[in-house]
Amino acid sequence: MKRSICLGTILMLVSWTASADTIEMKVYGMVCGFCAQGIEANLRKNPAVTDVVVSLEKKLVIVETRAEESIDDAVLAKSIADAGYSLKGVSRTQRTMADYRAAIERSEK
Repeated sequence: MKRSICLGTILMLVSWTASADTIEMKVYGMVCGFCAQGIEANLRKNPAVTDVVVSLEKKLVIVETRAEESIDDAVLAKSIADAGYSLKGVSRTQRTMADYRAAIERSEK
């Protein structure tokens, strides 16, 4: 019994750590679609990035990384600053990109 609980816990941890990381950033200074494109292009240069979503209305930039890869907050801050904007906060979440897209779409209607 103990062995199956341990094995189940290990498998759960391995599957959780193998999942993609979603990073939510609060970014100030974005005012137009060109701003969003610049930020997105700058972030996509990082090989760990698989997807980027930008919401001008919510001042959010969401980045999804490859499984088992991460991006340090300092690297994210530099990327945002290099694009000409101000990073105000970074949080990591297990929320999916589809969830973010749906929430952004609902708020823009």
